[in-house]
Order: sequence, then structure tokens, then C-alpha cells
Amino acid sequence: MTKTALRSTIAGIALAASAGVALADKASDTLNMAFTKELENVDSYFNSSREGVVMQRAVWDGLIYRDPVTNEYVGNLATSWTWIDDTTLELKLREGVKFHNGEDFNADDVVFTVNFVAKEENGVKTQRNVNWMKSAEKVDDYTVRILLKEKFPAAIEFLSGPVSIYPNEYYAEAGPSGMGLKPVGTGPYKVTSVVPGQHFVLEKNENYFDGPKGQPSIGKIDIRTVPDVNTQIAELFSGTLDMIWQVPADQAEKLASMGDFTVANESTMRVGYLSMDAAGRSSMDPNPFKDVRVRQAVNYAIDRKAMVENLLKGKSVQVDTPCFPSQFGCATDAAVVYEYNPEKAKALLAEAGYPDGFTTEFYAYRDRDYAEAIASYLNAVGIKIDFKMLQYSALRELNMKGEVPLSFMTWGSYSINDASAMVSQFFKHGSLDDARDDQVKADLEVADSSTDPATRKEYYAKAIARITEEAYWAPMFSYNTNYVFKSDVEYTPTADEVLRFTTMKWK
Repeated sequence: MTKTALRSTIAGIALAASAGVALADKASDTLNMAFTKELENVDSYFNSSREGVVMQRAVWDGLIYRDPVTNEYVGNLATSWTWIDDTTLELKLREGVKFHNGEDFNADDVVFTVNFVAKEENGVKTQRNVNWMKSAEKVDDYTVRILLKEKFPAAIEFLSGPVSIYPNEYYAEAGPSGMGLKPVGTGPYKVTSVVPGQHFVLEKNENYFDGPKGQPSIGKIDIRTVPDVNTQIAELFSGTLDMIWQVPADQAEKLASMGDFTVANESTMRVGYLSMDAAGRSSMDPNPFKDVRVRQAVNYAIDRKAMVENLLKGKSVQVDTPCFPSQFGCATDAAVVYEYNPEKAKALLAEAGYPDGFTTEFYAYRDRDYAEAIASYLNAVGIKIDFKMLQYSALRELNMKGEVPLSFMTWGSYSINDASAMVSQFFKHGSLDDARDDQVKADLEVADSSTDPATRKEYYAKAIARITEEAYWAPMFSYNTNYVFKSDVEYTPTADEVLRFTTMKWK
């Protein structure tokens, strides 16, 4: 499509898209942006989407902060921390901080938050983020101790990411549903309006403390859910959006060639993968995925290199591990690498008793073009696809119930740069583990709890070797993200796929 044709198409869509929507501009000090995916719950402990991570970092604070460029840990709501022993972490807290509702921040908030989220029965969506904590104890108003269930060397990394601190008095009354409708944190932006799943308005916290996130500059962030990317692009042209992200490579390239917007591409920690029902959890009968040869055939059937070069582009790379290569313990040299070989895939299927292939349900929740490309590769070797596209929350629930024989999924590890945030999330017999391999689980238990870095690396390598030998997954590729924004917006994205509103400014 030429620039002129694209402009004409977008102009037509823009007329409809902009109807009834106020124009945004720098003068109003409001940055209008879009989420493609519906955010299931703003409460950061009760969603597991990237959109939820973005909201979490803007609205709430953690005790510790990891600089996204240097990876250095610095104090956030905590000013310092000390290991009392291998399972007791003492933290000194920042004084003078207030929550958005005026409640003072102190040790009681940390104790309440940790003790609530650490209890499995309270239903935190991603248990891996919190289930390493046993409880918290108050030493004095600005000193707390977090008690671990066992040694967990990635504790500081997790405290710098998904563990947000909530106001004890408000949360005790409001709970997750109340927090989802009227979020209250200490973060640089406060939420002033929520239409669940559709519209969120954030305003600058004028009383934000002087911390590592920096002071917010833009006065208001207005976020709407706009599922269709073409509609988002149309709204960029019509002036009702200032910024969009996760733009597919082909559209980003066309927009960049026009010169009307800034297009920035950055790598992310997100990995796309196929999960197969190796443990036989689903109702599929017979279940071909219980046979390692079938799972290996799936791995050989897909040309991941071609998908990266032709679909993802940018800074994406082929991934051969069930974790992101930069994560501590993600032993890329331990992984079995399956190069594209459709003839070998067909031979393995025949050897497994499926010379004419078989039919399977295949689920995805995002990137339909990627999923359809994968389906095409599988169809070509005889694995006939019954494709089903679902919302993320619906597919996640099916996965947790073990009702999905084959799915294309992604995981961004909450931007935690440790293998435990991915490989241990999916291979330790939790509700999302489709392998249920006792040996893998045992190796990961050692890797997750050892305080010796060499031992951790050794046992993550063992787990990764077995996971890839048994082909429990078909790792695909890392993602990159295309950010498109108006020329009067200044923003430099980071490789952890977190939109940081505090680093956005008007030119």
C-alpha cells in the first residue's frame, strides 16, 4: 500500500473513529493513548497483563526500584535493606510519603500488603510473584521485616517489580474489587476515573516524593481500550490519540516512512511460545501431545527465523529456551535447538502413529497474524488446526483448568530479569504447568532456593535441558515493541516493555 492509499484509508476510518471524542493537544496537558487489550482489573495483584504492569508502575510503588538501563537496585518506598539471615530481610522505610487518599505510608501498610498477598487463599493472580514470602513483621513505624518461606535469592528483584504496597486501611475495606474501581497508591500518577476495561484517566500526583521514578511532567494521561490497531492509527491522524504502542511491524514501517510521527522500536523481555498438553490435562482423546515425538514434530514444523524476519522484524530474535536469554539462569547453551525441518516433523508424526496427521484445537489471544502463520506451518506437516481466538483472561482461565491442548501464548515475566520469573512460573506443577515433570520441578526447586549463583545456574541449565529435550514447549521468539507518538511528545522507551509516564514530556 502506498503512502497516499494508506492516508486515504486512514482518513476514512478517522472520521468514524473521532466522532464524539474530544481532540487532544499539548495545550490541554493531556496525553491520550490506547490499550489494545482490555485490562481485566486495575488492582495490580489481580491481573497479569502487560497493560496491568504499566498501570501498576504508574499508580503504585514498590519497596525497591531497579534502574531499567543500569539494572542497579535503589531504594523506593524503602531507603535501605539488610539480610538478617537467609530468610529474613529488614527494610528501613521512607518517611513523609502519603497515599493518594491522604493516608500516611508506614510499616503497617507493608505488613498488611505482604500478609494479604502471601496467603494463597486471597487469590493473587500470579502466585509466583508473591508465594515466596511467608509474612511481614513491624519493627517500628518505619522498619519492617519480610520473612521468606525458604531461601529465595531473587527476592530483591521481585520486590523491585510486581510487589506493590497498598494502603492498609483503605484496602482492608475496599478489597480487590474496590481497588480495581478506585485505585489508591503512592505512585507518580493517581487514578481519577475508571470505566472497567474501557477507559482510565490518570492525573499527576503533585505531592509525589523525590524518588527514583522521577517527577511526573505531563498533567493527565487518558487511556482508552481500542482493540483494532487500524482504528488506533486513524485516531493518531485525526488527533484523538497522541500515542499508541505494540504496533505491528508493517504498519509501523509505513507510519515511519510518512514522517508525521515518531516511531521507536525497542526489544522486550516478552517471549512467544507454544504450550502443549504433555501431561494429558485436557479432554482431547486420544491426545497426541503426550508423545514426545509429536511435540518435537511441532518444534521442527515452524520456521521461527522466517517469522522473525518477515513478521516481527525490529529487535526480535529467535528464542530456543523457556525463558528470556538475558534472565539470570536462562542457560541458552543447555537448550536443544530445533531448526526448521518439515520433513523431519512429518517423519516424527508418522513414527508416533500419525502418518496422516491429526486435528487439534489451537488457541491464541493476541497477534492473530503470528498465530495464523504458526497454524499454516502446522497444517503443512499434517497437524490440522481448529483455530480459536479468545480474550486473554478467558484463555488464561482455560489454561489454568488444563482445558487447552495447544496454545500460542506470550510471557513478559513482569520485566523480572531472573529465570525463576518464567521457567519456574510454568514448570513447577502450578495451574499453568502442562508438563508436570517431577524431575524438572525438583531441579527448579534447587535453582530457586540456592544462594550460590553457580548452583542456581547449574540447576536452571538441567531444567532447561530436560524441558527442551522433551519439547514440552515450542519456544518461538522474543518480541519487540513499536511505539508511535506525535512529534510534540518526547519519550525514550526501555527494553523492559514498561511505559514510564514519568519520563514522557511535551517538547
